[in-house]
Amino acid sequence: MFDSETIAFVGGGIMAEAMIKGLLNESLVVPEHVIASGPREARGQQLAARYAIEWTTDNTRAVAGRDVVILSVKPQVMPQVLAEVNGLVKPDALVISIAAGVSVARLTEGLSHGAVVRAMPNTPAQIGEGITVWVPTPDVTDTQLDQANAILGALGETVSVTDESYLDMATALRGTGPAYVLLFMEALIDAGVHMGFSRRIAQKLVMQTMRGTLAYAAESDRHPATLRNEVTSPGGTSAEALYQLEAGGLRTVLARAVWAAYQRSAALGQGGGERLSGRGPEGRL
Repeated sequence: MFDSETIAFVGGGIMAEAMIKGLLNESLVVPEHVIASGPREARGQQLAARYAIEWTTDNTRAVAGRDVVILSVKPQVMPQVLAEVNGLVKPDALVISIAAGVSVARLTEGLSHGAVVRAMPNTPAQIGEGITVWVPTPDVTDTQLDQANAILGALGETVSVTDESYLDMATALRGTGPAYVLLFMEALIDAGVHMGFSRRIAQKLVMQTMRGTLAYAAESDRHPATLRNEVTSPGGTSAEALYQLEAGGLRTVLARAVWAAYQRSAALGQGGGERLSGRGPEGRL
């Protein structure tokens, strides 16, 4: 798919490295056709040594003439990067941004370029087990759509949407999702320690329980509620535990958390730090 195309990564952080590693492991591109840029020379030398790619501290050099440009910098430095490379992107190039909260409009205007994909990967993408939601502009060609899906597929599963607003929703659900899961795991481990397990054993029990449950649910075509009912015997331990979780408002608290994350993502996408007002999942302000 990328026999002759060249790919530039502006930003050489963890997610950029995950994409580089995935593309090379799947033989979608050769190292000689990949260049990355960033301000830290030591980091660049590290990437060059690991993957035999080219490295530069000059963003303009990295972008000029490349067929695909991937913007993998932090949102707060994106304005500076856009101003730096504005007008230097090849007219028929594909630009992919994975910077959180940076809208398609800000990208196209800041680059003076129309063929842009805005994508939102999540943390498990670092080991190829993520899920990335992405949206293209109308200027992205069919060939570029395939290229974008292949590049983002190096991070795991992909979901293409037609409305940018879905990215803020996705950020709240699967972008922030690992934090919810990790907090739940932490609470279970602490409960195990409280009962008397060592932290090492409690962590092992919780990790394997989570891993096995996720694998079981993924292979089943049934709703999680159905699977949960199968392990909940009347008057049993699961029934008692679930009663306490429901009485404590687990669903409501989780819904509020996801809604708050969605509002925050939307506010960042508008270029400000103000939190948006609106109705939460219970219909209250």
